[in-house]
Amino acid sequence: MAEPVRITGHTMVEIEVIVVTLERHGCSGRAEAAGVYYRGDRAASMAAQIERSRAMIEGGVDHESLRGLMSPGGARNAIDCALWDLEARLHGRAVWQLAGLDRPRPLLTTFTCGAGDPRDMAASARRYGEARAIKLKLTGEPVDAERVLAVREARPDVWLGVDANQGFTRTSLECLLPVLHQAQVALIEQPFPVGAEAWLDDFHAPIPIAADESAQCLEDLSALAGRFDVVNIKLDKCGGLTEALAMARSAREHGLDPMVGNMMGTSLAMAPAFLVGQLCKVVDLDGPVFLKSDRSVTVEYRDGMVTCPDALWGGAAAV
Repeated sequence: MAEPVRITGHTMVEIEVIVVTLERHGCSGRAEAAGVYYRGDRAASMAAQIERSRAMIEGGVDHESLRGLMSPGGARNAIDCALWDLEARLHGRAVWQLAGLDRPRPLLTTFTCGAGDPRDMAASARRYGEARAIKLKLTGEPVDAERVLAVREARPDVWLGVDANQGFTRTSLECLLPVLHQAQVALIEQPFPVGAEAWLDDFHAPIPIAADESAQCLEDLSALAGRFDVVNIKLDKCGGLTEALAMARSAREHGLDPMVGNMMGTSLAMAPAFLVGQLCKVVDLDGPVFLKSDRSVTVEYRDGMVTCPDALWGGAAAV
């Protein structure tokens, strides 16, 4: 990574990824996964999980049988997305067509400021000169109020969200709410620890609350209803594009707005998530911004928007 990124309980200094390539009838599909660090995913463990399922995968697995073969996580994400890419190339079509989506459009994405000194976070926000949406990492510390106000002063023009990564208590969030309201914060992401979702049952915040760590896969959605307003869908958490699309399509049935995020990674990891973003209200696909280097073909950031070129991933370029 170009520089460390601090969140509650963790500082990211490097990102391990795996890249999977599937081949059939002279065509190949590929995909990347970083996994979920707080669930123990590492490149070696994801590779080992794939090796244990190699025979079944090479025997001709499809998306539905893959969901039964491998548990949600980075390993299944890599296989599932590579399979989408392969199938699209075999059929001479684009993945978005096979998935029943409209032609992808550029998406407004958030850009993230890691937790730190308020002045440093304000400077980071200013460096995102073209950004129209910024997300702040908060930690539940008293300095959070200064962080929010400093960034809002630096960037009065942007949509602003905050992400606690489970770092708040009820008391710390209640104390911070007036500042969040003053700063016109539009979203509070994962305020409380996993397992403490019931704290939201009688917690009435004037700002929408998103589930991230509390929402891993499709079967989690029903438990979020009535407590959260938004669900952050990440392919590394849920295990691939297949499950992510199902989550995005099911979220509103549970009274939730879908959001798409990422666990860091190169542009290759953002490409499938970009398709999920076509169904989402909030998009957070800035992972490559934090890297020292990226793929030769990359997602494009311009005027606060993200676009995924056909040449990066997603089967044949659609006519």
